[in-house]
Amino acid sequence: MAKNMFGLRSVIAVAGVSMLALTACTGPSSSGGGSAGGGSAGGPVVLGTTDKVTFLDPAGSYDNGSFMVMNQIYPFLMNTKPGAKDPTPQPDIAVSASFTTPTDYTVKLKPGLKWDNGTALDSKDVKFTFDRQLKINDENGPASLLGNLESVSAPDATTVVFKLKTPNDQTFAQVLTSPAGPIVDDTVFSPTSVTNDDTIIKGKSFAGQYTIDSYKKNELIAFKKYAGYQGLLGPAKSDATIKYYASSNNLKLDVQQGNIDVAWRSMTATDIDSLKSDSKVNVDIGPGGELRYIVFNFNTMPYGAKTSTPDAAKSLAVRQAASDMIDRNAIATQVYKGTYLPAFSWVPQGFTGAIEPMKANYGDGNGGPDADKAKKALADAGVQTPVTLNLQYNSDHYGPSSSDEYALIKTQLEKGGLFKVNLQSTEWVSYSANRTKDAYPLYQLGWFPDYSDADNYLSPFFSANNFLKNHYDNPSVQAMIEKQRSTTDPAARTKLIEDIQTAVAKDVPTLPLLQGAQVAVSGKSVNGVKDTLDPSFKFRLGVLSKG
Repeated sequence: MAKNMFGLRSVIAVAGVSMLALTACTGPSSSGGGSAGGGSAGGPVVLGTTDKVTFLDPAGSYDNGSFMVMNQIYPFLMNTKPGAKDPTPQPDIAVSASFTTPTDYTVKLKPGLKWDNGTALDSKDVKFTFDRQLKINDENGPASLLGNLESVSAPDATTVVFKLKTPNDQTFAQVLTSPAGPIVDDTVFSPTSVTNDDTIIKGKSFAGQYTIDSYKKNELIAFKKYAGYQGLLGPAKSDATIKYYASSNNLKLDVQQGNIDVAWRSMTATDIDSLKSDSKVNVDIGPGGELRYIVFNFNTMPYGAKTSTPDAAKSLAVRQAASDMIDRNAIATQVYKGTYLPAFSWVPQGFTGAIEPMKANYGDGNGGPDADKAKKALADAGVQTPVTLNLQYNSDHYGPSSSDEYALIKTQLEKGGLFKVNLQSTEWVSYSANRTKDAYPLYQLGWFPDYSDADNYLSPFFSANNFLKNHYDNPSVQAMIEKQRSTTDPAARTKLIEDIQTAVAKDVPTLPLLQGAQVAVSGKSVNGVKDTLDPSFKFRLGVLSKG
Protein backbone atom coordinates (compact mmCIF):
# COMPACT_ATOMS: atom_id res chain seq x y z
CA MET A 1 0.00 0.00 0.00
CA ALA A 2 2.85 2.35 0.77
CA LYS A 3 4.12 1.78 -2.72
CA ASN A 4 0.72 2.62 -4.11
CA MET A 5 0.54 5.93 -2.30
CA PHE A 6 4.07 6.84 -3.34
CA GLY A 7 2.86 6.35 -6.86
CA LEU A 8 -0.08 8.61 -6.20
CA ARG A 9 2.17 11.33 -4.86
CA SER A 10 4.33 11.03 -7.95
CA VAL A 11 1.36 11.57 -10.22
CA ILE A 12 0.39 14.68 -8.31
CA ALA A 13 3.90 16.06 -8.20
CA VAL A 14 4.36 15.73 -11.93
CA ALA A 15 1.17 17.63 -12.58
CA GLY A 16 1.89 20.31 -9.97
CA VAL A 17 -1.48 19.63 -8.38
CA SER A 18 -2.18 22.00 -5.51
CA MET A 19 -5.91 22.23 -5.05
CA LEU A 20 -7.78 21.07 -2.02
CA ALA A 21 -9.76 17.90 -2.35
CA LEU A 22 -13.53 17.83 -2.40
CA THR A 23 -15.96 14.94 -2.10
CA ALA A 24 -19.43 13.85 -1.31
CA CYS A 25 -19.09 16.68 1.19
CA THR A 26 -20.11 20.02 2.52
CA GLY A 27 -20.21 23.76 2.08
CA PRO A 28 -20.45 27.07 3.95
CA SER A 29 -23.16 28.58 6.08
CA SER A 30 -22.14 31.86 7.59
CA SER A 31 -19.54 34.46 6.77
CA GLY A 32 -17.51 33.21 9.69
CA GLY A 33 -19.42 34.15 12.83
CA GLY A 34 -18.05 33.91 16.33
CA SER A 35 -14.88 35.23 17.85
CA ALA A 36 -12.31 32.63 16.90
CA GLY A 37 -9.00 34.27 16.26
CA GLY A 38 -5.63 32.85 15.39
CA GLY A 39 -2.47 34.16 16.87
CA SER A 40 -1.20 33.55 20.38
CA ALA A 41 1.33 30.77 20.87
CA GLY A 42 0.04 27.95 23.00
CA GLY A 43 -3.62 28.90 22.49
CA PRO A 44 -6.21 26.90 20.61
CA VAL A 45 -5.41 26.29 16.97
CA VAL A 46 -8.09 27.92 14.81
CA LEU A 47 -8.96 26.21 11.54
CA GLY A 48 -11.18 27.81 8.92
CA THR A 49 -13.23 25.95 6.34
CA THR A 50 -16.05 26.42 3.87
CA ASP A 51 -17.18 22.86 4.56
CA LYS A 52 -20.40 22.26 6.45
CA VAL A 53 -21.61 19.79 9.07
CA THR A 54 -24.74 17.93 8.03
CA PHE A 55 -25.13 15.80 11.19
CA LEU A 56 -22.81 14.85 14.04
CA ASP A 57 -24.51 11.45 14.05
CA PRO A 58 -22.43 9.07 11.89
CA ALA A 59 -25.63 7.32 10.78
CA GLY A 60 -27.04 10.47 9.22
CA SER A 61 -24.24 11.93 7.16
CA TYR A 62 -21.73 10.81 4.57
CA ASP A 63 -19.83 13.97 3.79
CA ASN A 64 -16.36 15.27 4.43
CA GLY A 65 -17.40 18.23 6.58
CA SER A 66 -19.27 16.05 9.07
CA PHE A 67 -16.67 13.27 9.00
CA MET A 68 -13.86 15.72 9.69
CA VAL A 69 -15.54 16.66 13.00
CA MET A 70 -16.33 13.01 13.79
CA ASN A 71 -12.65 12.17 13.48
CA GLN A 72 -11.91 14.56 16.33
CA ILE A 73 -14.64 13.51 18.80
CA TYR A 74 -15.45 9.82 18.28
CA PRO A 75 -13.26 6.77 18.84
CA PHE A 76 -12.58 4.19 16.13
CA LEU A 77 -11.72 0.51 16.47
CA MET A 78 -9.14 0.83 13.69
CA ASN A 79 -7.25 3.83 12.43
CA THR A 80 -3.94 5.07 11.00
CA LYS A 81 -1.31 7.18 12.70
CA PRO A 82 -1.11 10.76 11.43
CA GLY A 83 1.68 11.07 8.91
CA ALA A 84 1.91 7.32 8.30
CA LYS A 85 3.08 6.52 4.77
CA ASP A 86 1.35 3.15 4.90
CA PRO A 87 -2.41 3.53 5.35
CA THR A 88 -2.85 -0.05 6.56
CA PRO A 89 -5.21 0.22 9.58
CA GLN A 90 -3.97 -0.47 13.11
CA PRO A 91 -5.97 -0.94 16.34
CA ASP A 92 -7.09 2.43 17.76
CA ILE A 93 -9.11 1.90 20.96
CA ALA A 94 -8.61 -1.84 20.38
CA VAL A 95 -5.65 -3.98 21.36
CA SER A 96 -6.06 -6.43 18.49
CA ALA A 97 -8.16 -7.12 15.40
CA SER A 98 -7.98 -10.08 13.05
CA PHE A 99 -9.88 -12.83 11.26
CA THR A 100 -10.46 -15.68 13.73
CA THR A 101 -12.39 -17.62 11.08
CA PRO A 102 -12.82 -16.70 7.38
CA THR A 103 -16.08 -14.91 8.26
CA ASP A 104 -15.39 -13.82 11.86
CA TYR A 105 -13.41 -10.61 12.35
CA THR A 106 -12.70 -10.34 16.07
CA VAL A 107 -11.74 -7.13 17.83
CA LYS A 108 -10.50 -6.93 21.43
CA LEU A 109 -11.04 -3.54 23.11
CA LYS A 110 -8.78 -1.87 25.60
CA PRO A 111 -10.21 -2.20 29.13
CA GLY A 112 -11.42 0.74 31.21
CA LEU A 113 -12.50 3.02 28.34
CA LYS A 114 -15.01 5.76 29.18
CA TRP A 115 -17.10 8.38 27.43
CA ASP A 116 -16.76 12.01 28.46
CA ASN A 117 -20.04 11.66 30.39
CA GLY A 118 -18.43 9.03 32.62
CA THR A 119 -20.23 5.93 31.33
CA ALA A 120 -18.27 2.88 30.25
CA LEU A 121 -17.28 2.48 26.60
CA ASP A 122 -17.30 -1.24 25.91
CA SER A 123 -18.35 -3.89 23.43
CA LYS A 124 -22.07 -3.18 23.79
CA ASP A 125 -21.44 0.34 22.44
CA VAL A 126 -19.65 -1.18 19.46
CA LYS A 127 -22.43 -3.67 18.75
CA PHE A 128 -25.00 -0.87 19.19
CA THR A 129 -23.07 1.36 16.76
CA PHE A 130 -23.10 -1.07 13.86
CA ASP A 131 -26.55 -2.51 14.55
CA ARG A 132 -28.10 0.96 14.39
CA GLN A 133 -26.17 1.89 11.25
CA LEU A 134 -27.71 -1.08 9.47
CA LYS A 135 -31.15 -0.53 10.96
CA ILE A 136 -31.35 3.20 10.25
CA ASN A 137 -29.78 2.83 6.79
CA ASP A 138 -30.27 6.53 6.16
CA GLU A 139 -30.24 7.42 2.48
CA ASN A 140 -27.60 10.06 3.15
CA GLY A 141 -25.64 7.88 5.56
CA PRO A 142 -22.70 5.48 5.11
CA ALA A 143 -24.54 2.19 5.81
CA SER A 144 -23.72 0.99 2.28
CA LEU A 145 -20.13 0.55 3.45
CA LEU A 146 -21.37 -2.23 5.71
CA GLY A 147 -22.85 -4.28 2.91
CA ASN A 148 -20.75 -7.30 3.86
CA LEU A 149 -21.66 -7.19 7.54
CA GLU A 150 -24.14 -9.89 8.55
CA SER A 151 -24.22 -9.39 12.33
CA VAL A 152 -22.26 -8.21 15.37
CA SER A 153 -21.94 -10.00 18.70
CA ALA A 154 -20.38 -8.93 21.99
CA PRO A 155 -19.56 -12.09 23.98
CA ASP A 156 -17.90 -10.09 26.76
CA ALA A 157 -17.21 -6.47 27.65
CA THR A 158 -14.03 -6.18 25.60
CA THR A 159 -14.71 -8.59 22.72
CA VAL A 160 -16.60 -7.85 19.50
CA VAL A 161 -17.11 -10.36 16.70
CA PHE A 162 -18.16 -9.13 13.26
CA LYS A 163 -19.82 -11.90 11.26
CA LEU A 164 -19.25 -11.21 7.56
CA LYS A 165 -21.28 -12.48 4.61
CA THR A 166 -18.27 -12.92 2.32
CA PRO A 167 -15.16 -14.56 3.84
CA ASN A 168 -11.73 -12.95 4.04
CA ASP A 169 -12.96 -9.45 3.27
CA GLN A 170 -9.75 -7.58 2.43
CA THR A 171 -11.42 -4.21 2.98
CA PHE A 172 -13.18 -4.72 6.31
CA ALA A 173 -10.40 -3.27 8.49
CA GLN A 174 -10.46 -0.22 6.22
CA VAL A 175 -14.24 0.04 6.59
CA LEU A 176 -13.78 0.32 10.37
CA THR A 177 -11.72 3.49 9.75
CA SER A 178 -14.37 4.97 7.43
CA PRO A 179 -17.48 7.14 8.00
CA ALA A 180 -19.28 3.93 9.01
CA GLY A 181 -16.72 3.36 11.78
CA PRO A 182 -17.11 6.06 14.51
CA ILE A 183 -18.23 4.36 17.74
CA VAL A 184 -21.20 6.01 19.49
CA ASP A 185 -22.62 5.92 23.02
CA ASP A 186 -25.57 3.55 23.45
CA THR A 187 -26.88 5.64 26.36
CA VAL A 188 -27.23 8.78 24.22
CA PHE A 189 -27.90 7.81 20.60
CA SER A 190 -31.21 6.50 19.27
CA PRO A 191 -31.13 2.86 18.12
CA THR A 192 -33.67 3.52 15.36
CA SER A 193 -33.22 7.06 14.06
CA VAL A 194 -30.62 9.76 13.44
CA THR A 195 -29.84 11.58 16.70
CA ASN A 196 -29.84 15.37 16.58
CA ASP A 197 -26.74 17.42 17.33
CA ASP A 198 -28.12 19.00 20.53
CA THR A 199 -28.74 15.60 22.11
CA ILE A 200 -25.21 14.49 21.29
CA ILE A 201 -23.67 17.68 22.69
CA LYS A 202 -25.73 17.56 25.90
CA GLY A 203 -25.00 13.85 26.31
CA LYS A 204 -21.23 14.44 26.20
CA SER A 205 -20.89 11.27 24.18
CA PHE A 206 -17.33 11.90 23.08
CA ALA A 207 -14.31 9.64 23.45
CA GLY A 208 -11.93 10.70 20.69
CA GLN A 209 -9.01 13.09 21.03
CA TYR A 210 -11.44 15.94 21.71
CA THR A 211 -14.71 16.82 23.37
CA ILE A 212 -16.90 19.66 22.13
CA ASP A 213 -16.83 22.59 24.55
CA SER A 214 -19.20 24.83 22.57
CA TYR A 215 -21.12 24.32 19.34
CA LYS A 216 -22.85 26.70 16.96
CA LYS A 217 -23.63 24.65 13.92
CA ASN A 218 -21.69 25.66 10.83
CA GLU A 219 -20.46 28.81 12.57
CA LEU A 220 -18.04 27.81 15.33
CA ILE A 221 -17.01 24.63 17.18
CA ALA A 222 -14.65 24.83 20.19
CA PHE A 223 -12.85 21.58 21.03
CA LYS A 224 -11.16 20.63 24.32
CA LYS A 225 -8.56 17.93 24.62
CA TYR A 226 -10.07 14.72 26.06
CA ALA A 227 -7.80 13.20 28.70
CA GLY A 228 -9.71 9.92 28.60
CA TYR A 229 -8.70 9.07 25.04
CA GLN A 230 -6.35 6.06 25.09
CA GLY A 231 -6.08 5.32 21.41
CA LEU A 232 -3.56 5.09 18.60
CA LEU A 233 -3.47 8.83 17.86
CA GLY A 234 -2.17 9.80 21.30
CA PRO A 235 -3.20 12.95 23.19
CA ALA A 236 -4.04 16.08 21.20
CA LYS A 237 -1.31 18.70 21.30
CA SER A 238 -3.61 21.69 21.66
CA ASP A 239 -7.21 22.73 22.07
CA ALA A 240 -8.77 23.69 18.76
CA THR A 241 -11.52 25.67 17.09
CA ILE A 242 -13.20 25.30 13.69
CA LYS A 243 -14.59 28.47 12.13
CA TYR A 244 -16.99 28.09 9.21
CA TYR A 245 -17.06 30.42 6.21
CA ALA A 246 -19.57 31.12 3.47
CA SER A 247 -16.96 32.74 1.26
CA SER A 248 -13.64 31.30 0.16
CA ASN A 249 -12.46 34.88 -0.31
CA ASN A 250 -12.97 35.58 3.40
CA LEU A 251 -11.25 32.30 4.25
CA LYS A 252 -8.23 33.33 2.20
CA LEU A 253 -8.18 36.82 3.68
CA ASP A 254 -8.35 35.57 7.28
CA VAL A 255 -5.49 33.09 6.92
CA GLN A 256 -3.39 35.78 5.23
CA GLN A 257 -4.08 38.24 8.05
CA GLY A 258 -3.54 35.72 10.83
CA ASN A 259 -7.15 35.77 12.01
CA ILE A 260 -7.15 31.99 11.69
CA ASP A 261 -4.22 29.58 11.84
CA VAL A 262 -5.12 27.08 9.13
CA ALA A 263 -7.35 27.22 6.03
CA TRP A 264 -8.67 23.81 5.03
CA ARG A 265 -11.11 23.33 2.17
CA SER A 266 -11.84 25.19 -0.08
CA MET A 267 -10.23 28.00 -2.02
CA THR A 268 -10.04 28.58 -5.73
CA ALA A 269 -7.09 27.43 -7.77
CA THR A 270 -6.21 31.10 -8.36
CA ASP A 271 -6.20 31.81 -4.60
CA ILE A 272 -4.03 28.78 -3.82
CA ASP A 273 -1.61 29.78 -6.52
CA SER A 274 -1.31 33.33 -5.21
CA LEU A 275 -0.82 32.19 -1.59
CA LYS A 276 2.23 30.17 -2.59
CA SER A 277 4.14 33.43 -2.95
CA ASP A 278 2.81 34.97 0.29
CA SER A 279 5.65 35.06 2.84
CA LYS A 280 3.20 35.01 5.78
CA VAL A 281 1.77 31.56 5.10
CA ASN A 282 2.78 28.02 4.19
CA VAL A 283 0.97 26.03 1.49
CA ASP A 284 1.22 22.29 2.17
CA ILE A 285 0.17 19.64 -0.33
CA GLY A 286 -0.65 16.02 0.48
CA PRO A 287 -1.64 12.95 -1.49
CA GLY A 288 -5.12 13.17 -2.88
CA GLY A 289 -7.85 10.86 -4.00
CA GLU A 290 -10.62 13.27 -4.86
CA LEU A 291 -12.76 12.42 -7.87
CA ARG A 292 -15.19 14.82 -9.58
CA TYR A 293 -17.81 13.25 -11.84
CA ILE A 294 -21.29 13.39 -13.37
CA VAL A 295 -23.97 10.90 -12.31
CA PHE A 296 -26.52 9.52 -14.77
CA ASN A 297 -29.86 8.53 -13.23
CA PHE A 298 -30.91 5.39 -15.09
CA ASN A 299 -34.60 6.08 -14.42
CA THR A 300 -34.88 9.74 -15.35
CA MET A 301 -32.10 10.51 -17.85
CA PRO A 302 -33.10 10.62 -21.55
CA TYR A 303 -34.64 7.26 -22.47
CA GLY A 304 -34.39 6.17 -18.82
CA ALA A 305 -36.50 3.33 -17.45
CA LYS A 306 -39.14 5.61 -15.90
CA THR A 307 -39.40 8.15 -18.71
CA SER A 308 -42.18 8.26 -21.31
CA THR A 309 -39.78 6.81 -23.89
CA PRO A 310 -37.77 4.13 -22.08
CA ASP A 311 -35.09 2.56 -24.25
CA ALA A 312 -31.97 1.04 -22.66
CA ALA A 313 -29.96 1.05 -25.91
CA LYS A 314 -30.69 4.72 -26.61
CA SER A 315 -30.01 5.64 -23.01
CA LEU A 316 -26.61 3.94 -23.24
CA ALA A 317 -25.86 5.74 -26.50
CA VAL A 318 -26.57 9.09 -24.83
CA ARG A 319 -24.13 8.30 -22.02
CA GLN A 320 -21.48 7.09 -24.42
CA ALA A 321 -21.90 10.07 -26.74
CA ALA A 322 -21.60 12.47 -23.82
CA SER A 323 -18.38 10.66 -22.90
CA ASP A 324 -17.08 11.27 -26.43
CA MET A 325 -17.73 15.01 -26.14
CA ILE A 326 -15.96 15.81 -22.85
CA ASP A 327 -12.53 17.49 -22.96
CA ARG A 328 -11.16 16.87 -19.46
CA ASN A 329 -7.82 18.46 -20.15
CA ALA A 330 -9.54 21.74 -21.05
CA ILE A 331 -11.48 21.67 -17.77
CA ALA A 332 -8.33 20.92 -15.77
CA THR A 333 -6.28 23.66 -17.37
CA GLN A 334 -8.81 26.40 -18.16
CA VAL A 335 -10.90 26.19 -14.99
CA TYR A 336 -8.52 24.68 -12.43
CA LYS A 337 -5.20 25.91 -13.85
CA GLY A 338 -3.65 22.47 -13.63
CA THR A 339 -4.57 21.96 -9.98
CA TYR A 340 -6.62 18.93 -11.04
CA LEU A 341 -5.75 16.08 -13.38
CA PRO A 342 -8.03 14.63 -16.08
CA ALA A 343 -9.63 11.41 -14.75
CA PHE A 344 -10.25 8.64 -17.26
CA SER A 345 -11.46 6.08 -14.76
CA TRP A 346 -13.08 5.81 -11.35
CA VAL A 347 -10.01 4.53 -9.51
CA PRO A 348 -7.55 7.45 -9.33
CA GLN A 349 -4.10 7.04 -10.81
CA GLY A 350 -1.63 5.88 -8.16
CA PHE A 351 -3.99 3.33 -6.57
CA THR A 352 -3.34 -0.34 -7.21
CA GLY A 353 -5.47 -1.49 -10.15
CA ALA A 354 -6.00 1.95 -11.69
CA ILE A 355 -6.37 1.88 -15.47
CA GLU A 356 -7.85 4.42 -17.93
CA PRO A 357 -10.58 2.73 -19.99
CA MET A 358 -12.44 5.98 -20.63
CA LYS A 359 -9.44 7.35 -22.53
CA ALA A 360 -9.19 4.40 -24.91
CA ASN A 361 -12.91 3.81 -25.35
CA TYR A 362 -14.23 7.33 -25.88
CA GLY A 363 -13.39 10.55 -27.69
CA ASP A 364 -10.32 10.53 -29.90
CA GLY A 365 -8.74 7.65 -27.99
CA ASN A 366 -6.07 9.91 -26.52
CA GLY A 367 -8.13 11.84 -23.98
CA GLY A 368 -9.54 14.46 -26.34
CA PRO A 369 -13.15 14.88 -27.55
CA ASP A 370 -14.52 13.50 -30.82
CA ALA A 371 -17.86 14.91 -31.98
CA ASP A 372 -18.01 12.64 -35.02
CA LYS A 373 -17.74 9.57 -32.82
CA ALA A 374 -20.48 10.91 -30.57
CA LYS A 375 -22.70 11.60 -33.59
CA LYS A 376 -22.22 8.05 -34.84
CA ALA A 377 -23.03 6.54 -31.42
CA LEU A 378 -26.33 8.41 -31.32
CA ALA A 379 -27.19 7.70 -34.96
CA ASP A 380 -26.45 3.98 -34.64
CA ALA A 381 -28.88 3.78 -31.73
CA GLY A 382 -31.55 5.77 -33.58
CA VAL A 383 -31.41 8.73 -31.23
CA GLN A 384 -32.79 11.98 -32.61
CA THR A 385 -30.71 15.07 -31.96
CA PRO A 386 -30.37 17.39 -30.24
CA VAL A 387 -30.85 15.44 -27.02
CA THR A 388 -31.93 17.59 -24.08
CA LEU A 389 -29.83 17.06 -20.94
CA ASN A 390 -31.06 18.53 -17.64
CA LEU A 391 -27.80 18.84 -15.73
CA GLN A 392 -27.60 19.92 -12.08
CA TYR A 393 -24.52 21.16 -10.26
CA ASN A 394 -23.71 22.77 -6.91
CA SER A 395 -21.36 25.65 -6.20
CA ASP A 396 -21.59 25.99 -2.39
CA HIS A 397 -20.37 22.45 -1.77
CA TYR A 398 -17.95 21.57 -4.55
CA GLY A 399 -16.09 24.83 -4.58
CA PRO A 400 -16.54 28.25 -6.14
CA SER A 401 -15.13 27.11 -9.50
CA SER A 402 -17.98 24.66 -10.09
CA SER A 403 -19.95 27.28 -12.00
CA ASP A 404 -17.08 27.77 -14.45
CA GLU A 405 -16.53 24.01 -14.63
CA TYR A 406 -20.12 23.27 -15.58
CA ALA A 407 -20.41 26.21 -17.94
CA LEU A 408 -17.48 24.72 -19.85
CA ILE A 409 -19.04 21.23 -19.75
CA LYS A 410 -22.24 22.67 -21.23
CA THR A 411 -20.22 24.29 -24.03
CA GLN A 412 -18.40 21.04 -24.74
CA LEU A 413 -21.57 18.94 -24.83
CA GLU A 414 -23.42 21.38 -27.08
CA LYS A 415 -20.63 21.66 -29.62
CA GLY A 416 -21.89 20.34 -32.97
CA GLY A 417 -25.54 20.47 -31.93
CA LEU A 418 -25.85 16.91 -30.59
CA PHE A 419 -27.00 18.02 -27.13
CA LYS A 420 -28.94 20.89 -25.62
CA VAL A 421 -27.96 21.31 -21.97
CA ASN A 422 -30.25 22.92 -19.39
CA LEU A 423 -27.84 23.83 -16.64
CA GLN A 424 -29.23 24.39 -13.14
CA SER A 425 -27.68 24.94 -9.70
CA THR A 426 -29.22 24.19 -6.30
CA GLU A 427 -28.07 24.99 -2.74
CA TRP A 428 -26.35 22.01 -1.14
CA VAL A 429 -28.82 21.05 1.58
CA SER A 430 -31.64 20.69 -0.96
CA TYR A 431 -29.31 19.26 -3.58
CA SER A 432 -28.11 16.51 -1.25
CA ALA A 433 -31.67 15.45 -0.44
CA ASN A 434 -33.09 15.73 -3.96
CA ARG A 435 -30.39 13.79 -5.76
CA THR A 436 -31.45 10.54 -4.05
CA LYS A 437 -35.11 11.12 -4.96
CA ASP A 438 -34.70 10.95 -8.73
CA ALA A 439 -34.98 14.73 -9.00
CA TYR A 440 -31.92 15.13 -11.21
CA PRO A 441 -31.47 13.17 -14.49
CA LEU A 442 -27.77 14.15 -14.56
CA TYR A 443 -25.91 15.76 -11.70
CA GLN A 444 -22.52 16.67 -10.31
CA LEU A 445 -20.91 14.83 -7.42
CA GLY A 446 -17.46 14.63 -5.93
CA TRP A 447 -15.83 11.89 -3.91
CA PHE A 448 -13.13 11.85 -1.29
CA PRO A 449 -12.24 8.31 -0.25
CA ASP A 450 -13.44 6.73 2.98
CA TYR A 451 -10.28 4.64 2.98
CA SER A 452 -7.22 4.13 0.81
CA ASP A 453 -8.19 1.21 -1.39
CA ALA A 454 -9.52 0.97 -4.95
CA ASP A 455 -12.58 -0.81 -3.59
CA ASN A 456 -13.75 2.49 -2.10
CA TYR A 457 -14.09 3.89 -5.63
CA LEU A 458 -16.09 0.88 -6.82
CA SER A 459 -18.35 -0.67 -4.15
CA PRO A 460 -20.16 2.55 -3.08
CA PHE A 461 -20.96 3.45 -6.70
CA PHE A 462 -21.49 0.30 -8.72
CA SER A 463 -22.94 -2.21 -6.28
CA ALA A 464 -26.66 -2.78 -6.37
CA ASN A 465 -28.55 -0.21 -4.27
CA ASN A 466 -25.46 1.97 -4.29
CA PHE A 467 -24.84 5.31 -2.61
CA LEU A 468 -25.70 7.18 -5.78
CA LYS A 469 -29.25 5.78 -5.87
CA ASN A 470 -29.07 6.08 -9.66
CA HIS A 471 -30.59 2.63 -10.32
CA TYR A 472 -27.50 1.18 -11.96
CA ASP A 473 -27.40 -2.59 -11.48
CA ASN A 474 -25.07 -4.86 -13.44
CA PRO A 475 -24.94 -8.39 -11.91
CA SER A 476 -21.59 -9.12 -13.59
CA VAL A 477 -20.03 -5.99 -12.09
CA GLN A 478 -21.64 -6.79 -8.75
CA ALA A 479 -20.13 -10.28 -8.79
CA MET A 480 -16.64 -8.95 -9.56
CA ILE A 481 -16.90 -6.32 -6.82
CA GLU A 482 -17.80 -8.98 -4.28
CA LYS A 483 -15.06 -11.32 -5.50
CA GLN A 484 -12.24 -8.77 -5.35
CA ARG A 485 -13.06 -8.01 -1.72
CA SER A 486 -12.35 -11.59 -0.65
CA THR A 487 -9.49 -12.36 -3.03
CA THR A 488 -6.35 -12.71 -0.92
CA ASP A 489 -3.92 -13.05 -3.87
CA PRO A 490 -2.79 -9.47 -4.67
CA ALA A 491 -2.27 -10.04 -8.41
CA ALA A 492 -5.64 -11.73 -8.84
CA ARG A 493 -7.37 -8.97 -6.90
CA THR A 494 -5.68 -6.28 -9.02
CA LYS A 495 -6.88 -8.02 -12.21
CA LEU A 496 -10.44 -8.02 -10.90
CA ILE A 497 -10.23 -4.32 -10.07
CA GLU A 498 -9.06 -3.63 -13.63
CA ASP A 499 -11.84 -5.79 -15.08
CA ILE A 500 -14.47 -3.92 -13.07
CA GLN A 501 -13.31 -0.61 -14.53
CA THR A 502 -13.38 -2.03 -18.04
CA ALA A 503 -16.94 -3.31 -17.57
CA VAL A 504 -18.17 -0.07 -16.01
CA ALA A 505 -16.64 1.93 -18.87
CA LYS A 506 -19.02 0.16 -21.26
CA ASP A 507 -22.06 1.10 -19.15
CA VAL A 508 -20.96 4.64 -18.11
CA PRO A 509 -23.20 4.93 -15.04
CA THR A 510 -21.10 7.92 -14.04
CA LEU A 511 -18.72 10.08 -16.07
CA PRO A 512 -15.37 10.66 -14.31
CA LEU A 513 -13.91 14.11 -14.95
CA LEU A 514 -11.08 15.15 -12.64
CA GLN A 515 -8.72 13.88 -9.92
CA GLY A 516 -7.51 16.21 -7.15
CA ALA A 517 -5.26 16.49 -4.06
CA GLN A 518 -5.22 17.75 -0.43
CA VAL A 519 -4.04 21.30 0.35
CA ALA A 520 -3.83 23.27 3.62
CA VAL A 521 -2.68 26.87 4.07
CA SER A 522 -1.31 27.81 7.50
CA GLY A 523 0.42 30.60 9.36
CA LYS A 524 4.17 30.39 9.86
CA SER A 525 3.80 29.66 13.60
CA VAL A 526 1.63 26.58 13.09
CA ASN A 527 3.24 23.16 13.53
CA GLY A 528 2.09 19.73 12.41
CA VAL A 529 0.10 20.43 9.25
CA LYS A 530 2.20 18.12 7.11
CA ASP A 531 1.62 15.31 9.61
CA THR A 532 -2.08 15.16 8.81
CA LEU A 533 -1.91 15.42 5.01
CA ASP A 534 -1.33 11.70 4.69
CA PRO A 535 -2.82 8.82 2.70
CA SER A 536 -5.58 8.28 5.27
CA PHE A 537 -7.20 11.48 3.91
CA LYS A 538 -8.22 12.37 7.50
CA PHE A 539 -7.49 15.85 8.84
CA ARG A 540 -6.54 15.52 12.52
CA LEU A 541 -6.62 18.68 14.64
CA GLY A 542 -4.71 16.82 17.35
CA VAL A 543 -1.36 17.10 15.56
CA LEU A 544 -1.53 20.90 15.33
CA SER A 545 0.07 23.38 17.71
CA LYS A 546 1.37 26.95 17.67
CA GLY A 547 4.61 28.57 18.73
